[in-house]
Amino acid sequence: MSRDSGTGGSAPPEVEEVGTEALVAAARSLIVPGRRTLLGIVGAPGSGKSTLGQVLASALGDRAALVGLDGFHLSNAELDRLGRRPRKGAVDTFDAAGYVSLLRRLRAGDEDVVYASLFDRSLEESIACAVPVPREVPLVITEGNYLLVEEGPWGQVRGLLDACWFLEPGEETRLRRLVSRHMAYGRSAEEAHDRSHGSDQTNAELIGRTGHRADRVLRVVAADGPDHPTEERTA
Repeated sequence: MSRDSGTGGSAPPEVEEVGTEALVAAARSLIVPGRRTLLGIVGAPGSGKSTLGQVLASALGDRAALVGLDGFHLSNAELDRLGRRPRKGAVDTFDAAGYVSLLRRLRAGDEDVVYASLFDRSLEESIACAVPVPREVPLVITEGNYLLVEEGPWGQVRGLLDACWFLEPGEETRLRRLVSRHMAYGRSAEEAHDRSHGSDQTNAELIGRTGHRADRVLRVVAADGPDHPTEERTA
């Protein structure tokens, strides 16, 4: 599928249950020597985007680089100024235009190194120029919540991706992971539940409505069961 296309319909592709080895093979098949390819991984909070991205990047070694949308979170100070800090993670709490600019630079592949930002969840802030992507890396994997949103600058993202996978682990699994993640970063069980079923759920519903623009909708399965083999560590 060309990067300017999409499924075009209102219903997402059927959910495929697939293991990580098959997805590593699928990602490897996207690599074309001498050409920069962009693979997007999308899903609601807790869907396993960052974990899958890390698995793919690790398996592919120096042939792939992982860049997260989370690096484009607006700073806490700016969110405070805008009055959006309580909704951090919502679609309007990111620098969408900056992310699009980064994807354009990565696609062009005409710079020796492009530096992307990294989101540090322990600090709840982004760190600039923390992820180097050398020109010779043929595959860039980018993961995030809003890669398939059509409004505003987000609408340019899909056309910059050669392929896009939407993760759908099932709501029970996704929410369990999300609550666990919030608790791992210091929230109480009650706070984690309220966040996961409150603002995070609002975001998840928006993200879910974009799945029809993906090439594939995936439920990642482990060899010993339907759940993802590791818990997601970032959004």
